[in-house]
Amino acid sequence: MKQANSVMKTALIHSHGGPEVVVIGQAITRKPLAHEAVVRIEAASVNPLDLKILAGYMKEVFPVELPYVPGTDFSGVVEAVGTQVTHLRVGDRVVGRSAPQHGGAFAQSLTLAAADLCAIAPDMSFEQAAALPTAFGTARQGLFEVGRLQRGQKVLIHAGAGGVGSFAIQLARHAGAYVMATSSAANLELLRGLGAHEVIDYRAQGFSHASGVDLVLDTLGGETLAKSWSVLQPAGRIATLVDFAIQPQGGRSGEFVFFQSATASLPEAMARFSSHQLQIVMDSILPLEETRAALEKVATGHSRGKVIIRTQH
Repeated sequence: MKQANSVMKTALIHSHGGPEVVVIGQAITRKPLAHEAVVRIEAASVNPLDLKILAGYMKEVFPVELPYVPGTDFSGVVEAVGTQVTHLRVGDRVVGRSAPQHGGAFAQSLTLAAADLCAIAPDMSFEQAAALPTAFGTARQGLFEVGRLQRGQKVLIHAGAGGVGSFAIQLARHAGAYVMATSSAANLELLRGLGAHEVIDYRAQGFSHASGVDLVLDTLGGETLAKSWSVLQPAGRIATLVDFAIQPQGGRSGEFVFFQSATASLPEAMARFSSHQLQIVMDSILPLEETRAALEKVATGHSRGKVIIRTQH
């Protein structure tokens, strides 16, 4: 099915910087190629990566062309499909992730490869779906692919109330691990509700008392990462989302979690949600016109779960 190019509202940047460089403007929705689909975006979620791309820190990894529409994670409704697309129909509710160098999620419409779209569970909202792609996929990759977490092992998850952390706690608990997680005092009960066996107020007590940890999932870097080596057991591992140059220390291994695609992990997320094994924590929902505020909220590093942008009125 073909669709003529149409105009949509979008958030975009003309130069690199902080959230203040984001403006609301218009862009053209491109009609789909044979293998593509057009999605009317209903909701998008903000990730720390969006801020790094905005600032120009990721130019060598994800080169972007200006003007650039930020955002990778989105959900919405299929509006058109290319001639070779057989698994989707107009009207389907879908979720997906755009490649960071392409962006485009903070907008009312997006054209991308149909193979990268996953059907949304019937009882899931657009906002819940948009929260999933990067955060759930990164948690899964960090714990099991990079971290090789096994049943009975002990894992320490930093910033357990964040987007990645909140999913990681649940995935690790369901996998049979002993789960420790750090957060501020305000979020300790949330972490217990997500399944953490032990919650640590990083301001009041820190985590240096922990010991025999098999895996640390580091979402913060810096001093937190530096201190994490001391709590590992002799063959322990750190999976970090922050330090791409991490090096092994004293027999303990460290590896960067380079998340590239959500396509493989989204069906699992849908199945877990439908079987009541996955809570989706959302900090706030803001309209597209307040994209700057959404980015600023994530930039504080203290958002509780995911910050969502509602793109349609």
